[in-house]
Amino acid sequence: MEQDEHEEQDGRRYKAPALEKGLDILELLANARDPMSFTTIADQLDRSRGELHRMVQVLQFRGYIEQDSASEGFRLTDRLFSLGMRQPRTRNLVELALPVMRRLVQESSESCHLALHSRGEIVVVARVESGEHLGFSVRVGYRRPLPWTASGTVLYAFQSDAVRTRWEGLFDPPLSTKDLHAFRAHADAIRAAGLEQMPSPLIAGVIDTSVPILRSNAAAAALTVPYLERRQPLHTAQQVAAMAQAAARQIADQLIQSDERL
Repeated sequence: MEQDEHEEQDGRRYKAPALEKGLDILELLANARDPMSFTTIADQLDRSRGELHRMVQVLQFRGYIEQDSASEGFRLTDRLFSLGMRQPRTRNLVELALPVMRRLVQESSESCHLALHSRGEIVVVARVESGEHLGFSVRVGYRRPLPWTASGTVLYAFQSDAVRTRWEGLFDPPLSTKDLHAFRAHADAIRAAGLEQMPSPLIAGVIDTSVPILRSNAAAAALTVPYLERRQPLHTAQQVAAMAQAAARQIADQLIQSDERL
């Protein structure tokens, strides 16, 4: 009876302690920049090493985590990402987008990548690199908090108020009240403009140009071109932005046609 009352207060009807330990480990490693030692994992989760030893071994055996040869710490593999990519909706989007992205790269001579929303962050699910000698690209699987990127701001901008509110609850770290109001206002401006162009917060000399791929009037994904400022540019940033918008519309049209065939 006491257990039932505790579970109701916790907002859950059922608990699976072993499963939750495994998920805690995965979520901890997902947020870690560097491999974490077994002792650090236990300390961060406030659990004994005895509790977690078997769980870590099973996750490693199943290929969800791996041990770094240099530090002997643990880190995530791409297995979870690969499982997510097997979902028909995501796989269909990537399959339709890649040929268009390749043409965009050939036309613009810039790299590009495709990003989705995932628990308050963006995750890059596809990329095409430029064949130029100089260029900038983002690896598949790259994650970053939604408000800190052009892709994330575009994804947020083209959502309903209800979806925006839900996503805001996932921001980690959460935005202050002042920063949240500023982020909302900026997103509204992006929605009106139809795209985002901003200096990269990480790399000098790169302008991130991001456009939405719309599905049912909401952004299913963001197509982003990290435009490299050259002394003798092949195209202006505005020309590349127009190319990216045309590519995004083409992908969106194919998504609509794909939905109609279902």
